[in-house]
Amino acid sequence: QVHLVESGGGLVQAGDSLRLSCAASGRTFSSYAMGWFRQAPGKEREFVAAIRRIDAIRYYGVSVKGRFTISRDNAKNTVYLQMNNLKPEDTAVYYCAASDRDNVLDGIDYWGQGTQVTVSS
Repeated sequence: QVHLVESGGGLVQAGDSLRLSCAASGRTFSSYAMGWFRQAPGKEREFVAAIRRIDAIRYYGVSVKGRFTISRDNAKNTVYLQMNNLKPEDTAVYYCAASDRDNVLDGIDYWGQGTQVTVSS
């Protein structure tokens, strides 16, 4: 079992940056693949970024590639999402996800409670 808690969301203006954090507790953090997803009002949950469990290869959604960076610090049991050049369409609740598989894209086992990011134009 792992418990995920996101933080770092807020209200920013277009072009600003934010860094989201997801702190994990429970089983050994390094044994999980980690990722971020988001959900805007009235829309499906969308993949944002993933970092693999073993080799830390990263994957990004098309709409955020080049602007967002996912990273993990296994010593701090934390995964981060650095978001640069934010756009109003990035407004959503951002969820941290963990997987027992090599990649969250192969399936999610745990979700955080979400943190709101709002980008004004």
